[in-house]
Amino acid sequence: MSRIAMPVVVAANDLFDGDPVWMTPGGNWSRSLADAEVIGDLAGAEARLAAAMAQADRVVGVYMAEVRPGPFGPVPVDFRERVRARGP
Repeated sequence: MSRIAMPVVVAANDLFDGDPVWMTPGGNWSRSLADAEVIGDLAGAEARLAAAMAQADRVVGVYMAEVRPGPFGPVPVDFRERVRARGP
């Protein structure tokens, strides 16, 4: 795995419709990045990633995405995540 900077969110795609989703603090999935849990430590991020991967009946393509704090929630660092957050 390549080195990733903190903080991060756990991202995936909904298994049934393919929509981008982000893991919330309660371990659920939201189609809004603003609802995502922002994780600031590697151990916590790896634990949440493992929990997300265990939900293979709900999501596919689970990964960590770098974010930075914003006035209305996390803001994606990567171009791909900005596109996923805003939609097509």
